[in-house]
Amino acid sequence: MESFAIAASQINWNGGQRITLNPGDTATCTTLRPGQIYGIFLYNSAGNDNNATVNVVWSNSQPPALITVPGTTANAGLASMGFVSGTDTQTISVSLPSNSGMAQVELWLGSTSMPTNTSGLNNNPLQANGEQYPFNKYSRYYAVPPSKWMNLTIVSKITQFISCQFREAAATVFVVNETSNGLLAGQVTNIGPTASQPGAVNIVATQIQSISNNLQGDGTQWVWMDADSPQDSTNASISLQSL
Repeated sequence: MESFAIAASQINWNGGQRITLNPGDTATCTTLRPGQIYGIFLYNSAGNDNNATVNVVWSNSQPPALITVPGTTANAGLASMGFVSGTDTQTISVSLPSNSGMAQVELWLGSTSMPTNTSGLNNNPLQANGEQYPFNKYSRYYAVPPSKWMNLTIVSKITQFISCQFREAAATVFVVNETSNGLLAGQVTNIGPTASQPGAVNIVATQIQSISNNLQGDGTQWVWMDADSPQDSTNASISLQSL
């Protein structure tokens, strides 16, 4: 596990909260925990169609990971996601280079424990009552299912609705109603050896308007987060049912 020195001018991102990076800005989180997988959710919020490329520094001995966040007008794009494990590093820095022109990137951290500062996100418990709850941009749902079988269902009539499920050491990217092209190139980036291992980050896709996943609770926390655009999330829903 690595750590590295940070400059005093950097943005304190220890809460994993929703923030905005402008050219020249760097956000640093020093509180990653060993054994936990984290997702960096990145949206291009500049309101123009220029792509933005961010640097993710996670190691002194390895080069930064580069993540491209596609530009769209009116902040209507999808999230790009980077996954990293606290087993490899306790510190990550995400920066938008100073020569990025008019770029602007909105970002936050996701995991079973992040963000601890949920300001700007809709953070709610997911009740195991089978009821469909709205699954909009900025949504974060959490649950601690008991030791029994449960069914998770995500529904969207929009083509290729994307969300993410977190367990302590693994993440699953759900793609509902996937197109023939699948995810965009670079939309999911695994950073470091642990997040790159088989089973650490899985992609599960369906070609229909829902995805259903049976899960068995064990008294630990599960988290689900939207990773799609505002318009694609308008009619999306999530439900958890006790079987």
